Amino acid sequence: MSDTPRTVNRRSILLGGTAAVGLGLAGLAARPAAAAGRAPLTANPFTLGVASGDPWADSVVLWTRLAIDPHAESGLGGMPDRDLVVQWQIAADERFGQVVRAGTTTARSADAHSVHVEAGDLRPGTEYFYRFRTERHLSPVGRTITMPAPGTMPDLTMCFASCADYGDGYFTAYRRLAEDHPDLVLHLGDYIYEYPANSGDIRAVLGPEIRTLAQYRQRYAQYKADPDLQLAHATAPWLVIWDDHEIENNWAGETPEAPDPAFPDRRAAAFRAYYENMPLRRTARPRGTDMRLYRRFAWGDLATFHMLDTRQYRDDQACGDGLRVDCAERLDPNRTMTGVEQERWLVNGFHRSRARWDVLGQQVFFAQRDRTYGEQQGFDMDSWDGYRASRDRIAAAMGNSGVRNGVVLTGDVHRHWAADLRENPDRPDSARVGVELVTTSVTSTGDGNENTNSRELSENPHIRYFKNRRGYVRTRFTQGELRADFRILPYVTVPGAEAQTAATFVVEDGDPALYPG
Repeated sequence: MSDTPRTVNRRSILLGGTAAVGLGLAGLAARPAAAAGRAPLTANPFTLGVASGDPWADSVVLWTRLAIDPHAESGLGGMPDRDLVVQWQIAADERFGQVVRAGTTTARSADAHSVHVEAGDLRPGTEYFYRFRTERHLSPVGRTITMPAPGTMPDLTMCFASCADYGDGYFTAYRRLAEDHPDLVLHLGDYIYEYPANSGDIRAVLGPEIRTLAQYRQRYAQYKADPDLQLAHATAPWLVIWDDHEIENNWAGETPEAPDPAFPDRRAAAFRAYYENMPLRRTARPRGTDMRLYRRFAWGDLATFHMLDTRQYRDDQACGDGLRVDCAERLDPNRTMTGVEQERWLVNGFHRSRARWDVLGQQVFFAQRDRTYGEQQGFDMDSWDGYRASRDRIAAAMGNSGVRNGVVLTGDVHRHWAADLRENPDRPDSARVGVELVTTSVTSTGDGNENTNSRELSENPHIRYFKNRRGYVRTRFTQGELRADFRILPYVTVPGAEAQTAATFVVEDGDPALYPG
């Protein structure tokens, strides 16, 4: 892209324009096209968009990744094998007339030319706009927001989503989410899928089942080239956490789905690619097969977000995984979903909490869900039901700590659900400790249908809602209530569907129960 000024406004961002337009270029002085003997970039390298994430009250992570050819099999985006200087700016206005922070960083070839800028010295609770430049090419503009200051309680609009299989349809849900103009977005896992191309795919997936670093990088690039996903990233800061498909279906700790001596190498490659492609702080940078992703963020005193990793530290699924009846192993008090250290971190956070709302951003179904009909009980071993004691300890801590209002956010299951949480799920009269909101998928499993699944609801009276359509959840946190809108699309196998609210639930301050809104 050339330096030619054009016009921009917030509407252009929300409509998903890919050009950085209407921007004065003060502060982004042109750099030499390339070092002596090196040809300059001849094509736009900002094909994967921009993103921000992990906001604090005084800083935020700005992300981009340079790629001339997102489909390149090397996973390196068709970029030259050299490092590139990247300039960045943060402004108080979308025309960049009031630049408040600026600097340079390096997009390293060894990191697939990804960029993570931890921009500091920002004002709390403030909307900013940001952009990047390398050589003569200018990125799209992103909008971000810092967390409000401690002691304040401004309202919060937050959307959360999960499970976006590129081959199953179009990412229209991301566009509709962006059009809700959220202050914050949570992504709860399955950002990509590792599966190979399939003849039944709605959109062609690149390559085989991904196992190598090059393949993970290529798959992320294919996803990030999607304009609907780019729009959602450019609209608000994200808090991200993985589930299984960023690595491999149903992986558990050091155990792959099926025996595989190469799994440690695959896990390390997947972790590295995840970091390269997400707006994460340097504390999350992986070290081989280890990556610290559980972390905590505070929207002033209104809401604290505890982002959990329910994959990396868990024990292997009980009784061989899958749906099981009479699986005694799942009741073993030593089994853990979170690992000892992460559980201690979470419980300590509960006891220190002074927030109006404590929110767990995590992956798999938390409430008990009996999936068989009649006298027998059958449970999914990959969910918290397969780790009963681990779940019960966290629920008890939520109900007997500094937590005033506990909210669990969940993805994974490709359906909308909502549930009341009780300290003992086998006793309907036990204390309520919080609520669970489960988002359906962005695309995974296709269009869905109008099945209400009433038989499964009858087996689980604490589960209040079910919907089998694709979409996301929009929430509004205030001091007095949490309002959750279950947003659905009628189809994803064709682009352009409109979103509608299928149901609304309200949780009132001090009353851990779901009420129709």
